[in-house]
Amino acid sequence: MAIEVRIPTILRQYTDGQKAVEGTGNTLAELFTDLEARHTGIQARLIDEANGEQLRRFVNVYLNDEDVRFLDGINTKLSDGDSVTILPAVAGGMA
Repeated sequence: MAIEVRIPTILRQYTDGQKAVEGTGNTLAELFTDLEARHTGIQARLIDEANGEQLRRFVNVYLNDEDVRFLDGINTKLSDGDSVTILPAVAGGMA
């Protein structure tokens, strides 16, 4: 089961500069475990283990353009051909 994962610029250091990588897994959690096996260090940037294995607060993950926080979080089911996009949350502005 192949799933395309789009990687933001800030995390490409873990994927040797690749903008997108492939991974496998029946859930988002399994996909992140698979990505960690191939791209060491990336999972720690996505998952907050101290907070019960949940997505980090400032990381947004989309499954086929749907925010996984409104689905089942890291337990969201995946299917062959799905597309996962990882985006860091952005804040700021002019004072």
